[in-house]
Amino acid sequence: MSERPPVTDWLTDWDHLDSRWVDDPFPIWETIRGAECPIAHTDRYRGAYLPTRYADIREIAYDPENFSSRQVVIRDSQPITGGGAPPITSDPPRHRTARMVLLPPFTPQAIEKLRPKARAICNELIDAFADKPGCDAAVDYAQHIPVRVIAAMLGIPESDGDRFRKWIHEILELGTTDETVLQRGLNEITEYFAGHMSARREAPGDDLISYLLQAKYPDGEPFKPNHVLGSLRLLLVAGIDTTWSGIGASIWHLARTPADRARLVREPALIPTAIEEFLRAYAPVTMARLVAKETTVNGCKFAEGQMVMLSFPAANRDPEAFPDADKVIIDRQENRHAAFGLGIHRCIGSNLARMEMTVAVEELLRRCPEFRLAGDVVWSHGTVRGPRELPIAFK
Repeated sequence: MSERPPVTDWLTDWDHLDSRWVDDPFPIWETIRGAECPIAHTDRYRGAYLPTRYADIREIAYDPENFSSRQVVIRDSQPITGGGAPPITSDPPRHRTARMVLLPPFTPQAIEKLRPKARAICNELIDAFADKPGCDAAVDYAQHIPVRVIAAMLGIPESDGDRFRKWIHEILELGTTDETVLQRGLNEITEYFAGHMSARREAPGDDLISYLLQAKYPDGEPFKPNHVLGSLRLLLVAGIDTTWSGIGASIWHLARTPADRARLVREPALIPTAIEEFLRAYAPVTMARLVAKETTVNGCKFAEGQMVMLSFPAANRDPEAFPDADKVIIDRQENRHAAFGLGIHRCIGSNLARMEMTVAVEELLRRCPEFRLAGDVVWSHGTVRGPRELPIAFK
């Protein structure tokens, strides 16, 4: 990360790359939400808005006419070519075709078939550290699970995991401020998938690459190669970092909250409900929109051409939307959180993420029921927030 001037006023000069935001964004959102205007603005990033109330974020997410998805990440530089990822970067009407094609592989029924694979992966990883004094729950555990599951779905080698993690770091973190690194990561991931696409054309298989190569537009024409490449980039990048961040945040909470950890050990049937609360309280994903034309939300004028950060994590902490919003209540029953987004771009992979997070927590608590934090936690910066280093000790 390049050196950045510190934020002087979160209402008029916010920056999600500021170290105070990276380490603990929750009080910042609370400050903005409690201001006379709960929509902050910054001149950084060529101008960007930050709504913090659930209702405002929802209104923007459901308004693709005024808030375009052509740009979904706030960066220092202008968007570069070759970075599209349909359907998440598509606006209506093109969005619907790209989304509908991806829905069948991610239905609850399809994802349930992957549960044994995910459980086997978790236990193989735990085998490597269960007899040790502790581990890095991010590096040794969380960051491997979604990598290996999505690799199986795409039909690509699980052994390429280090390359995937490198590309994600370059695209979602370093690339936020370094256009050269961003372009390199995109070029490498494009070249990687182009090779696999060529191989599948020669010998199709039972995997998502072959599936997308057989997909067609409404007029019967097959998806263009750039469309397939963009969707594969989305599945790899979005399907990995978001979920490993969610797994890591869940373990972080349990490592520092012994009562919740002990309860889930006693009541494993409660784990799916707890996962929903972890998703609400520690939602990893923040998206963005481009103001397509000047409009007003909650009395705030949004200027055409500027960006809007859609902080779904901030929406999930809004006390007007959730009672005791800043408390983590693992048996919370009413929990219509926005961790998977709102509107037409709600996450296609939500069923997969839920399954992976649930299985990861189930198996860790079953095999290693007692653990605690054993050092400093390092959080990611940029679009996705989660632990990048999470040292824990087993009691």
